[in-house]
Amino acid sequence: MSENPVFDQIRQETTDNDVVLFMKGSPTFPQCGFSAVAVEVLNRLGVPFKGIDVLSDPAIRDGIKQYSDWPTIPQLYVKGEFVGGCDIMREMYESGELDTFLTEKQVARAEA
Repeated sequence: MSENPVFDQIRQETTDNDVVLFMKGSPTFPQCGFSAVAVEVLNRLGVPFKGIDVLSDPAIRDGIKQYSDWPTIPQLYVKGEFVGGCDIMREMYESGELDTFLTEKQVARAEA
């Protein structure tokens, strides 16, 4: 455990769940366009994921930016590894790199 309980919570979520999206809103009701794009990318790839609403918890909202050293939300984690934000996700999706990365990480997919 670290001396930062928010970091511990983030580490726990990203360890317990294969794919975690720290986002504004929920997967069913994103609260910003960037979060909506991130959800759409994951849905198109058939990736089950846990969405964590940073708007409902200011400590997580601030903490995730420090944890990843990344200034924006959404943020995608796969098997505990920070992947990136909306633009990186979109670029990786469009190039096929995200699909390959998820396969390499052995992330389960929903049946089409």
